[in-house]
Formats: sequence, structure tokens, C-alpha cells
Amino acid sequence: MKLTTKGRYAVTAMLDLALHHGNGPITLADIAQRQGISLSYLEQLFSRLRKRSLVSSVRGPGGGYSLSRNADEIFIGEVINAVDENVDTTRCKGAHNCQNNQRCLTHDLWQDLSKRIYDYLNQISLQELMNRKGVQEVAGRQDDSVDVAVDAIQQKASRTGVSTNAG
Repeated sequence: MKLTTKGRYAVTAMLDLALHHGNGPITLADIAQRQGISLSYLEQLFSRLRKRSLVSSVRGPGGGYSLSRNADEIFIGEVINAVDENVDTTRCKGAHNCQNNQRCLTHDLWQDLSKRIYDYLNQISLQELMNRKGVQEVAGRQDDSVDVAVDAIQQKASRTGVSTNAG
């Protein structure tokens, strides 16, 4: 069983959005910069997240995305399902045709494991992740490094006489 980058990035982006929720709508460019995820990939993910009503969008200047519900009401399993991620551990993807077009000897074991994974992911909310000390430390580091990058851009622009609206 392997969770692909689609599921990992969706959870990461949603957690980033939740961490910055009090700052008004968050642009995908901000998430992309903090998390090192391609902007075009985020656009695809957020299209799916919006269709599943996990995020809402605001157009225009000052626009961006925000959570459609409180962070304690959005569960990791929902996020993964929204981007069509599959954490099925069976070889046959649940079709019961693992061995010679029939169920294999260990099918039930892997199917039970898949269910436990989904149950686990459906019990963890974005709020619970936000409350973890390690998450807070990483978020602080990411915010600091973005601030440093913005300062460097502004300093370079002021030396060259270019106006910037960054920050």
C-alpha cells in the first residue's frame, strides 16, 4: 500500500490552509511557496476539493481559498477521498479476483487492513493535526523562510528601483 503524492499533497495543502485560516482567503501561490508544491498541481487538487465542498473560493484581488467548515469538522479521510486517492491494500483493488480470477488466500487480511486505514484517517481532523507540536514547529519554520524570501525580494527591488507588492 502506498499513498501517492496526490493524497499527500492534498492533505498537506489542506493543513496549510487550516493553519493560515484566520488570515482571510489564502492564495494557492502562497501554499505552493510554503509547501514546495507546483501551483498547477494545486489548482487541480483544489478543483476537486471545491467540488467536494471542503474549500470555498473567493475571486478577484484579495481572493483565494478558505476552509468550507471548521478544521475540527474536516477529516483526513475526506480529503484523500476528495482527490480520488485510494489506500486499498488488496492486490485486486477489492474486486475479489486476486488469484486466477478468484479471491486469494490473504484477501480478507488486506481488506481488513484497508478498512482500518480508512477508519484511522476518518478519525483525524485537520484541527487535531494543527494542534500537534511538530506541525506547529514546521509551520513556524515555513512562515519564517517565506518572510525571509519576501524581504530579500523587496530589498533587491528597492536597490533596482522596482516596485513590489509582496508581503
